[in-house]
Amino acid sequence: MTDRPLTLMAVHAHPDDEATGTGGVLARYAAEGIRTVLVTCTDGGCGDGPGGVKPGDPGHDPAAVALMRRQELEASCEVLKVSDLEMLDYADSGMTGWPSNDAPGSFWQTPVEEGAARLAELMRHYRPDVVVTYDENGFYGHPDHIQANRITMAALEMTDLTPKVYWTTVPRSMMQRFGEIMREFHEDMPEPDPAEAAAMAEIGLPDDEVTTWVDTTAFSGQKFDALAAHASQGENIFFLKIGKERFGELMGMETFVRVQDATGAAVPENDLFAGLR
Repeated sequence: MTDRPLTLMAVHAHPDDEATGTGGVLARYAAEGIRTVLVTCTDGGCGDGPGGVKPGDPGHDPAAVALMRRQELEASCEVLKVSDLEMLDYADSGMTGWPSNDAPGSFWQTPVEEGAARLAELMRHYRPDVVVTYDENGFYGHPDHIQANRITMAALEMTDLTPKVYWTTVPRSMMQRFGEIMREFHEDMPEPDPAEAAAMAEIGLPDDEVTTWVDTTAFSGQKFDALAAHASQGENIFFLKIGKERFGELMGMETFVRVQDATGAAVPENDLFAGLR
């Protein structure tokens, strides 16, 4: 054993992603004395500007949005008690098909080897015991999420580290529950067309393929407040609309697929650090 603290590193694409999928585990493990390191890959400049102005609309200033989102990210990290925040500061690539996907300097246009080398340097510095990022499809196909997966997996190959590695996911039963809640709050919400419904049905995994179920119910209030810290994006964060109590009921379990492990810990497991302590 060494005096080095157990360390969790979460690699996310944009400011606010840290709260959505991993806010509970970041808060829980920080409370347990584990060092929590957040790496945010982009500046979030394709997010909404003040007053909800959209990217590409008159008055949308990506540099100003990026500065505002950094301040919101720092506030979120304070709520979640994140030990260390590292920003790679690549330009936000925007949603699939946006012109910003092709912009020079965008994260999506950055060679994987370049981003991976920078992340590998951070991994060598922090020596994480657990690394969390998205799956190969970025959970729902977002270019920056896919790129975050690519640089994370490539960075691990550049180091001599053997952490437990997890990809965020949502069990299909939970996706169904999300849909029910959204229809409850949006009674006039139209039924999705068949192609969209089929795509939605492929998001997440069958429950029995989820390897890791971490109960973060006790920290759901912090998770809600961390999401709320990203006030400029509030229009896009549905879960803020359901109130803190319902949020806790719905978002108190965070789920993952374990894709790399040297501990031999049995699955399913209820702790990202199973086998490490």
